[in-house]
Amino acid sequence: MSTLVRKSLPIAVVASLLLASAVSADIVSEWDAKACAIVLDTKLPTAATVRMLAITETAVYEAVNAITARYPASAMNVSRSPGASVDAAVAAATRATLVAVLPAEKAAIEEAYAASLAKIADGAAKTDGLAVGERAAAAVMAARAEDVAPMGDTYRPRTAPGVYVPTVTPIAQRWPECKPWLLSRANQFRPGPPPKLTSKIWARDYNESKALGGKQSAARTPEQTEIARFWEATGPSIYHGIVRSIADAPGRDVTRNARLYAAVCQAAQDALIAVFDAKYHYEFWRPVTAIRNGDRDDNSATTRDSTWAPFIETPMHPEYPCAHCILSGAIGTVLQAEIGSGPMPTLTTSSPTANGTTRSWTSIDAFMQEVANARIYDGVHYRNSTEVGTAMGKQIGALVASKLLAAPE
Repeated sequence: MSTLVRKSLPIAVVASLLLASAVSADIVSEWDAKACAIVLDTKLPTAATVRMLAITETAVYEAVNAITARYPASAMNVSRSPGASVDAAVAAATRATLVAVLPAEKAAIEEAYAASLAKIADGAAKTDGLAVGERAAAAVMAARAEDVAPMGDTYRPRTAPGVYVPTVTPIAQRWPECKPWLLSRANQFRPGPPPKLTSKIWARDYNESKALGGKQSAARTPEQTEIARFWEATGPSIYHGIVRSIADAPGRDVTRNARLYAAVCQAAQDALIAVFDAKYHYEFWRPVTAIRNGDRDDNSATTRDSTWAPFIETPMHPEYPCAHCILSGAIGTVLQAEIGSGPMPTLTTSSPTANGTTRSWTSIDAFMQEVANARIYDGVHYRNSTEVGTAMGKQIGALVASKLLAAPE
């Protein structure tokens, strides 16, 4: 179940909404919101920003745990610093990693850093906190030295000699070359192939996406259109708002929150590595391609529509499986593991593609299902692909939770 709050806000102030949500008793949530706003402002592809925040939030956790010693030290072995300022350490770790991975935004990062340090009393605790934050950042950057975002375009369009094809290059084609955080390899959870075009499942999915996902759809309800527009956003900020719903719940502490953000971010990057491995392995066609070629799939239950267009712009990478769904599945599973049998807070987040609209859910399953539905309403995915993507995400989320959230205190 979800609820919808409408706000009449220009898109230009959406980033400030993220910063507004940073008014929190927890320095980790506060800095996470600032980091999300900074990467959102870059308009970089989702995969790149997910990688940046995985590095940043891991450094934040290493810094905080080096001070509080709530959990055993990791392999990065950041030296313990009891008595150091956690606030200073979080600020220093965030600043150092963001400047390293996003040097073009150095001015905005330094501005946020200076404002944060101004609130911390001078003294040994502050000095020690800054030092431990910088040590944690250096340790994480060293550990991820091989995790360089793959550069270079090697995509080979499928065509016959002399035949024109669209010349826009697909994105993230080399993302499976990234070094995973916890996966043993990019194809560890690679699913089986998409449905055969002669199958009943294909006909079902084709006709559902055609009916509900078209730009001029008469079957999509106003509520479904709101959902479609909301989840057109794919960057970290829309998911981190949901994480903050849990991190800001009563009774939480700073180290546990730092660990949660690190787990969510590592799960998200591994999920994208896995999904792009599968996408470029199968290279399955998007609805706009399939529906305009509905007379060529050897399935009598699909009918061609020569002018069909999706509700949103089709992402520039293959369809199967659904990337948004693998993210929601991975993040939702990590959050469920964190909550356990405890009370479920209301999950809330805002979308920069829906003019600041806020949506809420009372269960993680409802949130994950809405993401899956949205990508059909958007006209860019099929039902089977959303189911497979969510299932992959759950596998990755469970792996991350078992390795990062199960450590004894």
